[in-house]
Amino acid sequence: MNAEQKRITDPGWKKWGPYVSDRQWGTVREDYSRNGDVWTSTTHDMARSTAWRWGEEGIAGISDDQQLLCLAIGLWNKKDPIIKERYFGLTNQEGNHGEDVKEMYYYLDSTPTHSYMKMLYKYPQNEYPYEWLVKENKRRNRNEPEFEIMDTGIFDDDKYFDVFVEYAKAAENDILIKLTIHNRGNEAASLHVLPTLWFRNTWAWSYDDYKPELKLTNDGNIAITHRDLGKYTFYANAKADTLFCDNETNLERLYGIENGSPFTKDGINDYLVHGDYEGINIEATGTKAAVNYDIVVNAGLSVTLRFRLAPGNIKTPFKDFDDLFIRRRIEADVFYTDLQKDSQPDEKLVQRQAYAGLLWSKQYYYYNVDQWLNGDLAHPALPQERRFGRNHQWRHLNNADIISMPDKWEFPWYASWDLAFHSVSFAGVDPSFAKQQLLLLTKEWYMHPNGQLPAYEWNFNDVNPPVHAWATWRVYEIEKDNKNGQGDLAFLESVFHKLLLNFSWWVNRKDANGTYIFEGGFLGLDNIGVIDRNQLAAGGWRYEQADATSWMAMFSLNMMRIALELAITNCVYQEMAIKFFDHFLYIGEAIEDMYDQNGLWDDEDHFFYDVLKMQGDGTKKMKVRSMVGLIPLFAVEVLNEKLLEQVPEFTRRLQKFLSRRPRVAGLVSKWKEKNVGQKHLLSLVPVYRMKKILDRLLDEKEFLSDYGIRTLSKHYGLSPHTMQFNGSHVSVEYTPGESTTGLFGGNSNWRGPIWFPLNYLIIESLQCFHEYYTDDLRIEFPKGSGAYFSLKEIAAELSKRLSRIFIRDENGRRAVFGENEKLQNDPNFSNCVLFHEYFHGDTGKGLGASHQTGWTALIANLLQPARKGLPEHGKRGTVTFNRRVDFL
Repeated sequence: MNAEQKRITDPGWKKWGPYVSDRQWGTVREDYSRNGDVWTSTTHDMARSTAWRWGEEGIAGISDDQQLLCLAIGLWNKKDPIIKERYFGLTNQEGNHGEDVKEMYYYLDSTPTHSYMKMLYKYPQNEYPYEWLVKENKRRNRNEPEFEIMDTGIFDDDKYFDVFVEYAKAAENDILIKLTIHNRGNEAASLHVLPTLWFRNTWAWSYDDYKPELKLTNDGNIAITHRDLGKYTFYANAKADTLFCDNETNLERLYGIENGSPFTKDGINDYLVHGDYEGINIEATGTKAAVNYDIVVNAGLSVTLRFRLAPGNIKTPFKDFDDLFIRRRIEADVFYTDLQKDSQPDEKLVQRQAYAGLLWSKQYYYYNVDQWLNGDLAHPALPQERRFGRNHQWRHLNNADIISMPDKWEFPWYASWDLAFHSVSFAGVDPSFAKQQLLLLTKEWYMHPNGQLPAYEWNFNDVNPPVHAWATWRVYEIEKDNKNGQGDLAFLESVFHKLLLNFSWWVNRKDANGTYIFEGGFLGLDNIGVIDRNQLAAGGWRYEQADATSWMAMFSLNMMRIALELAITNCVYQEMAIKFFDHFLYIGEAIEDMYDQNGLWDDEDHFFYDVLKMQGDGTKKMKVRSMVGLIPLFAVEVLNEKLLEQVPEFTRRLQKFLSRRPRVAGLVSKWKEKNVGQKHLLSLVPVYRMKKILDRLLDEKEFLSDYGIRTLSKHYGLSPHTMQFNGSHVSVEYTPGESTTGLFGGNSNWRGPIWFPLNYLIIESLQCFHEYYTDDLRIEFPKGSGAYFSLKEIAAELSKRLSRIFIRDENGRRAVFGENEKLQNDPNFSNCVLFHEYFHGDTGKGLGASHQTGWTALIANLLQPARKGLPEHGKRGTVTFNRRVDFL
């Protein structure tokens, strides 16, 4: 084991990390408005003056795991109207495609324990175009592209600073900080650099009035005293003026009432920008402090500043600074070198940055819904409307944990199905954290007493696809492989028991009629449907969903497989395994027979569709070829004879069930037809239907793109699907880029772009089918090419296509950058990769949230070289294959 691997399981090394959000304003937690208008309740302009209730934000910020003390970087180019203490972006109403960060920053490196971290922020030397970005984006409509910071031309002449922020831990609680500021322009330029410390405000809410203290010492350091954290010291290698104020809300500026403290949160900003000395505490004490460096960086050169945050007092804090930094960087290199053996250099770069973004996107997430609904004792009573407003049915929810975020600016809150995919990627570098994340959502202070998992803070009642069991099994498999067959059965068992409750919730709430056909709602796919699937119930309609039903079939198989693993050492779980096997078969029967119309399958189009159950007895198939009809492929599992011999009661009961219901078994399994490897297939999709679906999936005129699988058939680009619904004309058109509809805020699009999580599941499913059908089954790929390949080879090629989004092509270009020549060709940009929310269906350009390394970090799994000596399909969680075979 290398040095970092030895540290991973020690929680002490994870006490400090990048747990500060990129955005706290504009979140549900900080909204105390009467009407729940989150985006106007707190704004970017208010942020510098508001002491947050539930968390903190900053640039390249770190904190302890309870976020008592924070450290982040402030900058001022002497031209901006405010200090740059937080990233700027548009609210949902301001952006023509929803909220959007308007900054250039990159997470470049991190080890799992954050023993070494590196990020880059690009700060313009000219005045930041705040007003222009707002006005131009507000002017543009949904059919026009977003107006980005690069479009303003502010980086065109290289008049900007590259600010590299690096952290290295000398020990568990001893943190070295290095700032390297490069002037990329051709003239000397000056700026203020402000490493800033502050305490999260825990004293203003009348639950605990203890106030910690920052204080300047005689030798120019900052002494840090906190009752719960202990005594720390912040050392600066180069001395400069230290400015103090308090992390208190500026009530006068925001609300026109007298301040409780003369030294408010924005005191340092007002002192530097406006020359206002009154907001600075000349006694050199407070709860917020910044060391103020007024520096000049010559053209093409750089300036480096060094700091140290450590417990107690160190006599010579910088004596071993550089040696320790080098040691941690080398350890990080060794950790990733061991992980990335046999990869090409550009693949290593992309994978390492994908992991960096995933690791940097951890956040301290604090939200006590009951307190939030009731308000705090020290503040005026909240309007009665709040008591029955957003999330009022989740009063039990009390979160205060380190959680993986989808994107710490655009989505600085956890989402249940996002987190499942994050965990599968985390398992490649830190399985202990991956398991902790999956366990977290099943705890009683997260999971609803009725068994529902919380969706996300905007509406915990929303329904995400039930992929928690899938992720649990994958993380278990990945760790088991890495530990030479030693799996964490206690983890598996713990999650399994809680997911029994979640499974029951799905059955009772989303199959209210007991038909085994499920109605999950929008299921995270936002605007994929012809109509808003969440709004149907009010009109008396029901959506019998192919995707919800298929997710539940997949959920059943995942739970069955977990139960079988547990049954090897505890025979009691054989009973549970047969229960989930039965449930899977009943779902298969329901999909086939529903309404005597060949179920959800359409024999004319050879595709799965949703069915709209209208008022009365009428039904209508929603004939749109979308990702909804591909999700049935995910409900597939292969069991081998050796496993069945270890669970004889399961096998006996299974055979008995099949003999009683042979027709049901024939619909969804090849159970009596063992392949040459003595394996049995369970699948929602019989082989003849699978071939028909693959005809669509692998057709470049429909789903297959050069960069993966689209979410909607390209056919609808020329021939949009139209229908009349409830007196209105509605349609679905292939939209490969940004959303052209306002459904669900209009900030995501499932009508054409490529999304990583579902592409990942498609690849896994093809690998699983190949395990049973072997190389004997060959499919034309692409359709019409005349070339035939095994499903394993096709899965490998799909993975290659997804990788092309990020990996340089033969011309040295990255598809993710689109047509932006500076990103493509400038050496200070071209090796800094962003991992977007989704990607253009035709060009692979990155779209949506720009730092959603969460589920897009699955690229790291796809780029992981195959480990020798492992069975072909046994590593579905890491998607192993030989990517270097040219199949075309």
